[in-house]
This record gives sequence, structure tokens and C-alpha cells, in this order.
Amino acid sequence: MSRQRRRTGPPSSPRIAAEPFDGPDGAELLAGHAAELIHRYGHDTEPGAKPTAADVTVFLVARDDEGRALGCGAMRDLEPGVAELKRMYVRPEARGRGLGRAILEALEDEARRRDVTVLRLETGHAQHEAVGLYERAGYRRIPCWGAYAEGDVSICYEREIAG
Repeated sequence: MSRQRRRTGPPSSPRIAAEPFDGPDGAELLAGHAAELIHRYGHDTEPGAKPTAADVTVFLVARDDEGRALGCGAMRDLEPGVAELKRMYVRPEARGRGLGRAILEALEDEARRRDVTVLRLETGHAQHEAVGLYERAGYRRIPCWGAYAEGDVSICYEREIAG
């Protein structure tokens, strides 16, 4: 006779909150993000200035019920009313549960609170999951700007968000 586990309710949602960009869990997530990009492309593909604690306006970390950091996302201002999303990352073992979408929506909510009306982002052609996420969320492809326009890896997106 097999024993079945009874589900007592829906799985809990991750907690997503602002944390220091250069905090220990943030650093670990960012290192995982960098390692994955190097694995996919064979080298560091990001042109231009990398985000720093000094220029990131918000850094969100998603945690499970035990407090483990599962994913992150950042935003930095480009100009008044326009911000760039950076460092969207979910640990491989936490993927497939809608966590990337939850982090994206939390960043969009934070952008609205900061009177940002346009969000832009850059991803790479080998990041199919990210491309799908952004397109499903209503981001549209735009010509790459600045340093992103110089290489052959970048795909850029933009979305107007309501206040």
C-alpha cells in the first residue's frame, strides 16, 4: 500500500524585497548570473559599464520560506522617467515556477513608485528563456542603444508602464 502526501494548501509565494546590491546573497546570485553567461557565450558579453551599488536604484532578491536567496533583479536610472532592468537571474534549481515573472513584476511595481514610465533592458540571443519572459510580459524589441549597439550578442527591449 502506497502512502500519499496530503497537500495542506498552495505552495507559498516567494518573498521579494529590496536588499543591498553588494550584500552577501546578492553577490552570490550575481556570481551565478555571471557564470551562466560565460557558460552560454564563452566570455563576458556585457559591453559598457557594469552596474554597481552606486548606480543601481533598486536591487530585489526573492527568497523561499527558509530564507534562501533564489533570484534577483536590479534597476538603474537612464534618464528622468526611463530606467534599465539589469541582472535578472533565477537559480537553475528554482526555475520553472514563475519566479522570473514575479521578480519582473516587482521591479515594474517599484519603477511605477519611482515615477518611471519606460523600462528598457538588454538580453542576449542565447538567453531564450529571458526573451520569452520579456515578450510574454509585453516588452517589444527596440534598436539597441549605447554600448549594446556595438556587439552581435545583444537584443534590446522596452515597455511603457502605466503609473
